[in-house]
Amino acid sequence: MSDVFDSRNCSLGEGPLWHPLRGQLFWFDIDNKKMLSRLGRAALEWQFDHHVTSAGWVSRDELLIASEVELFLFNLETGDRSHLCPLEADEPETRSNDGRADPWGGFWIGTMGKNKEAQAGAIYRFYKGGLEVLFQDITIPNAICFSPDKAYAYYTDTPTRRIMRQKLKADGWPTGPAEVFVDLNGVGLNPDGAVVDAEGCLWNAQWGASRVARYSAQGILLSSVSFDAEQISCPAFGGDGLQTLFATSAFQDMENPAPAEGQTYFARIEGCKGQPEHRVIL
Repeated sequence: MSDVFDSRNCSLGEGPLWHPLRGQLFWFDIDNKKMLSRLGRAALEWQFDHHVTSAGWVSRDELLIASEVELFLFNLETGDRSHLCPLEADEPETRSNDGRADPWGGFWIGTMGKNKEAQAGAIYRFYKGGLEVLFQDITIPNAICFSPDKAYAYYTDTPTRRIMRQKLKADGWPTGPAEVFVDLNGVGLNPDGAVVDAEGCLWNAQWGASRVARYSAQGILLSSVSFDAEQISCPAFGGDGLQTLFATSAFQDMENPAPAEGQTYFARIEGCKGQPEHRVIL
């Protein structure tokens, strides 16, 4: 059973991040260039000049944030920010999208065309101060997440309707070709953001299907959690014992969105818990 965590309607809610030191959820409204959060009953938001889409935690007060032109360090208490590296800053037609810290302290970040132009984006890894491209010719990068044994990364190019699994070396760099983990073409579902739980099962938000689906480490559908919003975009585990599943949603491209669209949700998950989000090491 899911419920509303935050009733603010995001045009494109994305990138939920549970900060393990603060016990606080952060997420983004990409279209409106905002980062949002809550502290108890207080609704918080930060406005930016560029599209911001995803983040990793660096310290209690600092986040690495991905924008359409850069990765930057942001202080939650002071509002101070410092540039870390450019991100397709010379390509005004693209922006960042889904991203997540890896178990080695790196940060994987995808880019895409602002108008969803075919193969206009890529997936990068920011590691030890350097940014390197991992996968090219990506249209809508999503589902970036990592297995608890550090053996695999996952990602999708949403229009392909395939979630990919990529074997990793001991330092977190990809090795060998990626393989298909889950193929949703046969059921017509669109994979969006994803997260892996402590048992190695992948939870995937499926855009347009009002749900987050759980797959075993072998890619077998085990269960799903339903939400009131149709366009569920990305999940994250948080709360006490990491047993709460949060999920963002969006009303983007909907002619007459219902009040549920764009809200941020939560569901208590029995018998499962998430992995703590990894720290970005600068």
